Amino acid sequence: MKLVGATAYVLCIPLVAGFDHHTCRRRHSDSVVLEVVDDEGYRGFGEGAPRPYVTGETSETVVDHLRQAWPELASRPLPGAVGADLAALAGLVPEPVAGPDLVAASAARSALELAVLDCWLRRHSLGAGALCPPQRPVVVYSGVIGAGAPEAAGRLAGQMRLAGLHHVKVKVGDAHDVARVAVVRQALGAEVLIRLDANGAWSHDQALRALEAMAPSGIQSVEQPLPRGDVAALARLRAASPIPVVADESVVTEADAEELITAAAVDGFNVRISKCGGLHRSWRIAERARAAGLFVQVGGHVGETAILAAAGRHLAAALDEVVAAEGSFGELVLVEDVARDPVRFGHGGAGGVLTGLGLGLEVRRGVLERWAEQVVDLGRAGIDARRPLPPHFVCADGAPGTRSAQKGGPP
Repeated sequence: MKLVGATAYVLCIPLVAGFDHHTCRRRHSDSVVLEVVDDEGYRGFGEGAPRPYVTGETSETVVDHLRQAWPELASRPLPGAVGADLAALAGLVPEPVAGPDLVAASAARSALELAVLDCWLRRHSLGAGALCPPQRPVVVYSGVIGAGAPEAAGRLAGQMRLAGLHHVKVKVGDAHDVARVAVVRQALGAEVLIRLDANGAWSHDQALRALEAMAPSGIQSVEQPLPRGDVAALARLRAASPIPVVADESVVTEADAEELITAAAVDGFNVRISKCGGLHRSWRIAERARAAGLFVQVGGHVGETAILAAAGRHLAAALDEVVAAEGSFGELVLVEDVARDPVRFGHGGAGGVLTGLGLGLEVRRGVLERWAEQVVDLGRAGIDARRPLPPHFVCADGAPGTRSAQKGGPP
């Protein structure tokens, strides 16, 4: 089995409503979807969600890394169904070389790995459970409330309570934090768990004052109270904080995880597929956290499509213990998602394990083309020009780097 073609879609799907936090005001998605095809015509889709304020990546750097990695990936034969596992398949993915301005080329690697896994699984008529067997039939998801006026946060919290959500995360990091959290607690009642996420908004002293002020509202944990980089300061804050501390932007790589564990800097990790470089590396970071006695939550990126949502669900279902899961918002957040059948969670935040082939969803190419700002044909490897191309092989009709997708195509 060899991969013979690849196409990258740089997506810009409008959000149903804007979403703000300390480091970004988001009005549309920002993902790169990679489609690969093998020598028998089987296709696979992967996704990376580049975030300059997390890994330093942009859509442009992701596409550049995909261009660099594709020839090497196409030259490598993929194994048969017997004896292959998640580690072996992930090990076939070339390592994108991160430049000096990048923490890691995680989003690019995520797109590559997930596309390979999806294609390989489909080729062998398998679902993702063959590589990461689920430990539970249902993943329970959280609601997320962005930064903004306390009154608006309270109204949204009331809607989440009616939807039966058991966990809600609130973005913090501005002058309205204490009022926003108090209003959210009042709207949710005493039983719903509330987490905070500061996205690195505070200094040590600011964080301690803010957390002491919000602790009476009954807070489960706080994500990334300090900016990435000063692990010693994070350890000092954790020792003084009345609220358990979770690393998010601070834990991108396995080396980050080891440094945080050694320093006893946090109580838990927020693991995200794109941020951490794919399903396998996310799994390894989560397992390392659990071995060190830390708790794990599986997070998502605002505006990610059903592809990353599906991968996150497989991870959350397969880990021994997950305190919270995020994502799978689907068309609650995006005006249109890429999956034929919704991956969105239902009442109470419940999302069933996906049992279809590959990652468990069918991607609508028309949606990719409709919302693509750029479609890049990465090339065809080892195809005899006299031999017909596999079905659905040609996905872009423009030269690499041009805007060849036309809005409004059929789904």
